[in-house]
Amino acid sequence: MKSYKKLALFVLILGTLTLAACGPQEESSGSNNGEANPSQNTKGKVLEEMSDQLKGTITIDGSSTVYPIMEAVVEEYNMNQPNVKVSVGVSGTGGGFEAFIAGETDISNASRPIKDEEKAALKNAGIEYTEFEVAYDGLSVVVNKENDWVDYLTVDELKKIWIEDGTVKKWSDIRKGWPEEEIKFYSPGTDSGTFDYFDEVILEEQPIVKVATLSEDDNILVTGVTGDKNAIGYFGYAYYAENKDKLKVIPIDSGNGPVEPTNETVEKGDYTPLSRPLFIYVKNEAVKRPEVYHFVQFALEHAGDLSEEVGYVSLPAEKYDKNLSLLKELK
Repeated sequence: MKSYKKLALFVLILGTLTLAACGPQEESSGSNNGEANPSQNTKGKVLEEMSDQLKGTITIDGSSTVYPIMEAVVEEYNMNQPNVKVSVGVSGTGGGFEAFIAGETDISNASRPIKDEEKAALKNAGIEYTEFEVAYDGLSVVVNKENDWVDYLTVDELKKIWIEDGTVKKWSDIRKGWPEEEIKFYSPGTDSGTFDYFDEVILEEQPIVKVATLSEDDNILVTGVTGDKNAIGYFGYAYYAENKDKLKVIPIDSGNGPVEPTNETVEKGDYTPLSRPLFIYVKNEAVKRPEVYHFVQFALEHAGDLSEEVGYVSLPAEKYDKNLSLLKELK
């Protein structure tokens, strides 16, 4: 009997210990002071983040001048939205608008305002669009690094250099004392907004020299000028800034003394007449797609900083704010 009581007491104690050991485990598998399981919290956050991820394809084409800005925007954007595939072409402002009119792109980069005939073509195609300024550019006139005679050029001298007059042009024709060497010309192609701008403010729609090498690819122009002591060319400020160790930029005198393109002179408007705004044109219908709206919003929010990084000049903050308000109205 004594042995039986001892055995019963042993079983009772063992049972109590077992229940005590199980208690905390049951609590940990349920709620903890009314809060959700930590692993469930983590899962909830991941699902929330995943819901912010967008998918889709965005197509952009147009200006080689605007390209460095949009390339930087796309690179930054893809870090946040890797499932949105954004392609950026470089067919020139005119070529970009052709693709835009044909319905092949969502966004068109432009280094000049849209032309009346392009507006009409978009209207005929039933395409509504919105223009956004993204940065300023100072179109840069450059010569070879070994060119030690050109210290500046007047606007009239630029005209004399670049307008076709049926002669073989030498540096000595432009200013007395300069070398009697034939000038080699490198210019953006006729589909380029940079060409259109130069044509408007310098050539005044007169024909460009027939012997000029024309290309939509600014890197070809850089290579041409760096390879010939007697070469001259022009393109967007970012391409000069990227290659300033290989090129010599020429200050331009529009009547108030020679001015070199810099962030300050471009922003203040002192670098005339070769300062200009840069644009993107967005299809209103495309903005209804979440990925396009989000991308354009991202571009407008970051265009200022990124344009400075790649060698252009940002707009005043209030202009970007105005652009963002306009975008919200389209949504």
